[in-house]
Formats: sequence, structure tokens, C-alpha cells
Amino acid sequence: MMTQNNMDIWFEESSGSGMSSPLSQLDQSDPTTVPEAPPLSLWGVALCVSGTLIVSENTIVVAAILATPSLRAPVFLLLASLALADLLAGVALILHFLFLFCVEPTDWSELMTSGLLATSLTASLLSLMGVALDRYLSLSHALTYGSRHSRRCAAGLLALVWLGSCLIGSGPLLGWHCLNDITSCSVARPLTQTYLSLLCGGFLLVVMVTLQLYTGICRVARRHAHAIATQRHFLPDNQSYASKHGGRGKGLSRLLLVLGVFVSCWTPFALYGLLGDASSSPLYTYATLVPAAGNSLLNPLLYSLRNRDIRKVLLHACCPHRHTHNTHRPVDL
Repeated sequence: MMTQNNMDIWFEESSGSGMSSPLSQLDQSDPTTVPEAPPLSLWGVALCVSGTLIVSENTIVVAAILATPSLRAPVFLLLASLALADLLAGVALILHFLFLFCVEPTDWSELMTSGLLATSLTASLLSLMGVALDRYLSLSHALTYGSRHSRRCAAGLLALVWLGSCLIGSGPLLGWHCLNDITSCSVARPLTQTYLSLLCGGFLLVVMVTLQLYTGICRVARRHAHAIATQRHFLPDNQSYASKHGGRGKGLSRLLLVLGVFVSCWTPFALYGLLGDASSSPLYTYATLVPAAGNSLLNPLLYSLRNRDIRKVLLHACCPHRHTHNTHRPVDL
């Protein structure tokens, strides 16, 4: 029975904290007993490997943007912010693995890991919304896009994003945790139900705003395509116009892919965080947190490495004698 209880405790810890923090050993009957580290498992190794991949991918993106003076347009600043946020999420996953399996966990380590994850994930979501806003403005205000004024606005937006993210992420360290009151725990301890509900509600708000921005992008793109066709006296059944329209359809399919990945990765955990409580099965917590973690792994592929300019920088770094820089192009949809 003792072995079974220890395994139950370990499963609850490893499955319920894939993206927020290791669960505390609050269910032990003797508070003076030193908690034993759970045995290394496949879940723990997968957690460490995913965190390492996230850190590696996003470090490449951040280094490529910061080391290239030509990548100073607002969109690249936002992509660097997104990559930095996802990089910190990967660091938090690695710290979670170390605290859970290699170092004796403490209350401070749990709160620090959960705070870092809340900060990084909030910054990641807000940066994603910023990327959508930048794409909308780059289409609706094409003549002034990339100006010095736009770069100042992007820098101010990023300052607000990270200031707000740090304030939100400091919640566990400032007392919004359930280490002293198990009844207030959420599905992702040591976060309280109130704190997690605010985070999940904020995510749903970000999703709604992002969807509105991408809807606006589609409207502006269609309006521009129609205006170009009208000015060149193209009819809708003209082959040249059809080819241009097909290009827009390809861009729309890419946009839908980005939105589909974003919503499918985050919505399950957001809804479960709002509807679940501490009595919910840890398996459901783990199942909804894994896709959210996967979003930080996919963001570099969807947003940064798919961009022509960033790919050219990376190719130039790998093969400098075979690649030269071209002029800057706006980011692809």
C-alpha cells in the first residue's frame, strides 16, 4: 500500500503540472516528513526533452533576429518577443524536471517555476496577439508600415506586454497559491482556482481579439485584391485575376493553419482550467497541458522559421559563401 500511495503521488505531480509547476506534496499526512523524489519515468524524460527542444528552437530565432541589424521591423521585434517567451517556457519545463527528479523540491522552487511559466505563457499569448495586430496594421497602413514611428510603437507595445506578463506571473510569489490551503487549489497546483480562472479567462479574451484581427486581415486583403483587379480592368473570370486570387487563397490557408494550431493547442486547457477543480483527475490536466506546451514548440516553425528573411539569415550563418542577403520583405501570412 505504501508503494502504491507513493506512485499515486508521483503520477499526480507529473501529470498535473506539465505547464504550470510541479505539484506539491501536500497530501502527505506528516508535514515533517521529507518528500522523496519520484522515480524517473517516461513522462519526466519527455518533459525534459520537450523543454530542451523548445529552448533550442527559440534560441536560434532570438539569436538570428538580434544579431541581424536589418531585422528591426516591428514584426521581427514581435517575433523575437514571441521566441523569447517560448524560450522561457522551455527553461521552466527543464527546471520543473530538475526540481522534480534531480533536486529536492521546495515551496520556493514550486512557486518560482509556476511564476516563470505564467510569465512566459502570458507573454507568448500577448506576443501572438501583437503579431496579428502588426499584420493587420501592415495591410491597412501599408504606406507607413516599417517607419521609425511604427518601430517606436512596437517597442512600447512590447514593454507593456512584458510588464503585464511579469505582474501576472508574480501572482504565485505574492501569495496566490494553495500551499497553505488545499481546498483553494486548481487543476494545476500550486495555483489557486481564482488565479487560474483569471489566466484562462484572459486567454479566451486574447483568442477572441486575435480572431477579430485575423478576420480584419482577410477583409483588408480581399479589398486590396479587388482594388488591384479593378484598376487593371481585370474581370473575376480573367485567368490573371484568378491566379492572383488563388495566391490569396493560399495565404488564407496558411492563416487558417496558424489560427487552428493556436486555438487547438490552448483552448482545451483554458476550458478545463475554468470548469475543473482540485478533485479532477490529474490525467485530464496532463492531457490538456501537453498541447499547450506543444504550442511553444510549434511557434518558431509557424511564425519565424517560415519567414524568408529569417531563413536567409540562418542559411547565411550556415553557408556564408553560398548565400547573400536580399532586401527586406514583410512577413508572410
